[in-house]
Amino acid sequence: MAEQKRDYYEVLGVDKNADDATLKKAYRNLAKKYHPDMHPGDKEAEAKFKEASEAYAVLSDADKRRQYDQFGHAAFEGGAGGGAGGFDFSGMDFSDIFGDIFGDFFGGGRSRGGNGPMRGQNVRTSVRISFEEAAFGCERELELPLKDPCPSCGGSGAKKGTTKTTCAKCGGKGRVMMTQQSFFGMVQNVTTCPDCQGTGQIIKEKCPDCKGTGYVSSKKKIQVSIPAGIDNGQSVRIREKGEPGVNGGPRGDLLVEVIVTDHKEFTRNGVDIYSQKMISFPQAVLGGEIIIDTLDGQVSYEVKAGTASGTRIRLRGKGIPSLRNKSMRGDHYVTLVVDVPTNLNKDAKDALKQYDILAGNSLSQSGDAATGKKKKRSFMDKLKDEF
Repeated sequence: MAEQKRDYYEVLGVDKNADDATLKKAYRNLAKKYHPDMHPGDKEAEAKFKEASEAYAVLSDADKRRQYDQFGHAAFEGGAGGGAGGFDFSGMDFSDIFGDIFGDFFGGGRSRGGNGPMRGQNVRTSVRISFEEAAFGCERELELPLKDPCPSCGGSGAKKGTTKTTCAKCGGKGRVMMTQQSFFGMVQNVTTCPDCQGTGQIIKEKCPDCKGTGYVSSKKKIQVSIPAGIDNGQSVRIREKGEPGVNGGPRGDLLVEVIVTDHKEFTRNGVDIYSQKMISFPQAVLGGEIIIDTLDGQVSYEVKAGTASGTRIRLRGKGIPSLRNKSMRGDHYVTLVVDVPTNLNKDAKDALKQYDILAGNSLSQSGDAATGKKKKRSFMDKLKDEF
């Protein structure tokens, strides 16, 4: 299975309700940090730059953002175009973002507070459903251990009656600046403070109930609505059911990966379904009505006389509903396979031999070829040779 993409809001480090200015600012900061021109030959930096560009390309477009908020990454699977992840960046204006990258990248970097509100981490889990449930959608109830602010310390992590102290290393900013000599000259990088892990505060006496984390876990029941048309490996996003935010930030999301059980008769390719149907030799030769199993139940189909084994027929609108519009469905393709009998009784064999004689006596011809015997020539055949 392909590597799971990170949530676009998580990539940019913004809240799901972030406005355009916040999105642009977040992307500008990441672009400055990971731009390939700043890290020649660094594949990891290049990958992070492309990931951030893909996230900004989607979230800065109102229509794409609406689709992403509803369906997650599944909304764009199979999309065509250039750029990372199948998105076309050609119509987007990045000039105002990249215009000042080189100007202030080497100008000394700016200290930024790291102890502001931050969105919580996403939580990932999975659920198994049947082929039919994936096609038409279903409801599932999951029971998961989720974190909540500790009631004893109110989420501070400090023992009741005590308070946090300002981190001496970063001065409460949560970030520290390091200066390095590089090919481009002196470069200043801002990184997370190693002492307070970016919180800007130090806990001297930890809360005994949450061990200083500020959170306690408990099992909760979550209702999941799985949309019609979802495919194996795709995920459903449930807003703000993930980890709690930091310093008053919003909760992360719950991402539920859907695992679809294989069907005993049907296989799927996109929104189309494929299956086989065995037909008898008389049905193939003479034609007739057959019954075919579909997602909607059994349907009748009239086989044409003289149908060859391997013939594929198309049942329009009997496939999988589209994930974006469940009223639109794919097709069901059925391959007709002639069933060759292997346990005929004597009467049936005699009848089949009689049919062969009437149809051209192929059994006799194959016997002559196998034994090497030549067919006896008539007087007229010999007479033709003379002339």
